[in-house]
Amino acid sequence: MSITNNLVKLKNELANNVTLVAVSKTKPLLDIQEAYDTGHRHFGENKIQEMVEKYEQLPKDIKWHMIGHVQRNKVKYMTDFVHLIHGVDSFKLLKEINKQAIKSERIIDCLFQIKIAKEDSKFGMDKADVLNVISSAEFAELKAVNIKGLMGMATFTENESVIKEEFTYLKDTFEEFKELSKSNFNMEILSMGMSGDYQLAIECGSNMVRIGSTIFGERNYN
Repeated sequence: MSITNNLVKLKNELANNVTLVAVSKTKPLLDIQEAYDTGHRHFGENKIQEMVEKYEQLPKDIKWHMIGHVQRNKVKYMTDFVHLIHGVDSFKLLKEINKQAIKSERIIDCLFQIKIAKEDSKFGMDKADVLNVISSAEFAELKAVNIKGLMGMATFTENESVIKEEFTYLKDTFEEFKELSKSNFNMEILSMGMSGDYQLAIECGSNMVRIGSTIFGERNYN
């Protein structure tokens, strides 16, 4: 099936309240343009340099999502245009985003990445980390960032009950944090679920899914 057919089929499956981020990492411009031509606008990348190169060459109404691990020294390259940063996994990173957003004269929407997987390779904060951050006076002073929700990545396993437990924990955390709303902390987005587990993620309450291979086919990392 073509990218167009894959995308149309997937969108017909998803409820209206679920935002689909088409994960275009490693994919050529022509593939992204084909998806764009169906009317799709949300695209996700996991490397800032690759996202910048694609931003420069593709239509400017694309909403670019940075879904990968973010190095603080590279934040400045994306703050002029990034739509949503999913992987905020430390207060230091958030402060750097705020600093660069001020220079870009923007308020940048972000998600706190919560570590829900058992794997050491996954990044993220725990619930206590987030509570400490948002209760601090320093966080209240960050006027150029807006925490819009949470993101999490489940353990890479065939065991669906493990994945469901992790997604449920993140959803429960999301609901708890909703009660702590502040001017720069408003829980609206729960980003969880990828090609292999998005249906389960949606069942568990996700309203944003990050899907790549189901749309674009398998990746070639060579």
